[in-house]
Amino acid sequence: MDTYFAKIEEILRTVIRTQKEAMGQAAECFAKSLITDHKLFLFGTGHSHMLAEEAFYRAGGLMDIVPILESGLMLHEGATKSTKMERMEGYAEILLDEHQVAEGDVLVVISNSGRNAVPIEMALGAKSRGAKVIAVTNLTQSLQATSRHRSGKKLYEVADIVLDNCGCDGDAAVYFEDLGLSVGPSSTVIGAFIINGIIVQTVKNCLEKGYVPPIYMSANVEEGDDHNAKVKRITRAERMDDI
Repeated sequence: MDTYFAKIEEILRTVIRTQKEAMGQAAECFAKSLITDHKLFLFGTGHSHMLAEEAFYRAGGLMDIVPILESGLMLHEGATKSTKMERMEGYAEILLDEHQVAEGDVLVVISNSGRNAVPIEMALGAKSRGAKVIAVTNLTQSLQATSRHRSGKKLYEVADIVLDNCGCDGDAAVYFEDLGLSVGPSSTVIGAFIINGIIVQTVKNCLEKGYVPPIYMSANVEEGDDHNAKVKRITRAERMDDI
């Protein structure tokens, strides 16, 4: 356990040292999208879907987050099935059409390996529609992997902004010699740090530009329900009074 703590701390320090500039670029994209009344989409398959859900309806988070949560690409209906489905070409176009991803929107695609067809096609399809694409991926693993998409590309090669979660190949961080395997994945905890760090900076950028973004308060504090209901009633014009 102490080894895992140390490894996560090491990765966090690496992210802060190496990804701060790219995270700042992502936050600026988020802010521009919010101010111009466009949408912020987050998408991931398998365990990566948790990061899309992490940002959605979150205490202290942006109200204007749209997660693309496709049951067949998650795990609860069958882990083996979802693993096969995330390799299927053509699936992403259905999701992009369903969610009406369009010019001016931002799509964050989260994929640790960045090699499977659906995340790659989500990025390619969103870009073809004029949206900005931000990838959260593991470059150490992705650089060693082969693409499972006909283009031969991996996610980091098609995104506009690439955020490296700085994990190790295979994600699991603590090696047991007696087991011959590693345990303790890092991508979820580090990915949540990256996403929430971008959101915090996005709020700062919006406020500096004179736009007050709608933010959720926890529904489990006394004033939470009233706050959330009040913020939802504020018109877009009122949020932009100072611009």
